[in-house]
Amino acid sequence: MTGRVPSIACIGVIGKHNNPLHISLFPAEERAPLEFQFLLSSCLDIFEARLPHKTADQDFGLLQAVDERLAMYGWMTNTGVKFVVVVDMEGRPATALDSKSATAVGLRDADLKPAFRALQTAYIMLLRNAFYSPPIAANIEQRLGSTQITSRNFIREVQRIAGAWYPGVTNI
Repeated sequence: MTGRVPSIACIGVIGKHNNPLHISLFPAEERAPLEFQFLLSSCLDIFEARLPHKTADQDFGLLQAVDERLAMYGWMTNTGVKFVVVVDMEGRPATALDSKSATAVGLRDADLKPAFRALQTAYIMLLRNAFYSPPIAANIEQRLGSTQITSRNFIREVQRIAGAWYPGVTNI
């Protein structure tokens, strides 16, 4: 029997006003979207509780272990946008390249830093796009429509990051 390697189950981008900007599930057909929306909402209090103790470091590390299988990790930009990565500890079957990380008992906070850096870069590239207009406040949905990120390039990049990440990766 082959071992299993942790993989990313969900990536959430949460706005400054705690409004969900983007949620991606991996693999989408096997995940319950509502369950992960609740999980992402539940971590917002943890961000708020840890915020007074944070200085220049943007990595919030392990936010919470949902159960023995799912763990949530967080990162906040200097503008208040939060990235949350939910890791499935039994995510995917191990390949020959994953043999070292397949035997790992758990994850270190540093294992997710490359994914968070790549997500932040993707978000910055989205904001640099002259045709993208970011939501101004959480209540604009009533006036302007959805506040969700719908950029195909951003969504494709989030999917690439989730597919490329594995424990021990140093650059994505």
